Amino acid sequence: MTRRPLLLTCALLAALLLTACGEKPEDLSDERPPTTRLSVLLDYLPNANHAGIYQARESGGFAKAGLDVDLRTPSDPATVLNQLTAGKVDLAITYEPEVLLAQAAGKDVTAVAAIVTKPLTSLISLPKAKISKPADLRGKTVGTAGIPYQTAYLRTILREAGVDPSDVKQVNVGFNLNRALVSGRVDATLGAYWNYEGLELERADRKPVVVPVDELGVPRYDELVLVARSRTLAEKESGVRRFVRALANGYEAVRRDPAVGTEALVKANPDLDRGLQGAAIRRTVREGAFFPAEPRRPWGWLSTDDWADYGQWMVDNALLTRPIPLDNVVTTDFLPGEGAGGEGRKSPSGAERPSQVPEGVRGP
Repeated sequence: MTRRPLLLTCALLAALLLTACGEKPEDLSDERPPTTRLSVLLDYLPNANHAGIYQARESGGFAKAGLDVDLRTPSDPATVLNQLTAGKVDLAITYEPEVLLAQAAGKDVTAVAAIVTKPLTSLISLPKAKISKPADLRGKTVGTAGIPYQTAYLRTILREAGVDPSDVKQVNVGFNLNRALVSGRVDATLGAYWNYEGLELERADRKPVVVPVDELGVPRYDELVLVARSRTLAEKESGVRRFVRALANGYEAVRRDPAVGTEALVKANPDLDRGLQGAAIRRTVREGAFFPAEPRRPWGWLSTDDWADYGQWMVDNALLTRPIPLDNVVTTDFLPGEGAGGEGRKSPSGAERPSQVPEGVRGP
């Protein structure tokens, strides 16, 4: 008795199931698609948060997906979104608050995947400051990087702790957060990451007290997201979809074995401290920051519920003014299994629920 009819039936069933999950035909083919060139601008210098990106490149994931990817490092992190909206790059990595601010200012920026799915920004202090809880900030000096929403984070934390903001001195120390903390210039910092500056202090045996902002009253948000212009999403739809799929595979490989992420990252950037980067990647994987909190969601998932909550927080803190729909702010259509027929949307035209984020930036 031949097994061919049974095998054929199973193959057809598998194809139907994959189609029902919203996969695009290109994802099911073993044939390499025509090469698509994509320029991708990082948010900052290469670091542990980019481990899956470098793993995808080093393992040949981009090439296998028919992609010629030009990874770029910004000369000035503050100009990343300006370069994207000017069409100088196809894709960029930035922060959820920056996406909302850009959209409110009328810029064409859409988030297509979450790179880091929870806040890394933390309140950090050293034992000598005797800050075991937010209420202990009364009478202390807190250093930030001078970013407006970090000031709002501090206000929220103090309000939750019942501390009058006038009882806490805030100092802009730029990006020298750990230096300001160790030197004693400030008693605590707000703006450094638990998976980098916090870990760096820990490795130096300084016994830091590190608390992420979402544990102190700030709504959960995606620390890092992949963004694009609507024109790029339309003209390079297939390429963007394949790039996101390659990233998903890269970050999955890093989750299985953080060492492959460390190797790829340091090989591409030899000046990095291998020990620190390896420890940061392991910590980030352990804390589940590279994947959504809901296991059934694909890598890169963007929760419009969380985005709406964070957007409302921005309104409440005078960072933005009037609400706008999330339709053009986020799309999950480019994620694995979320294409046509999936839960996502490509040219953003809906949301998981009627949700809005603020439109308009407070002030000039």
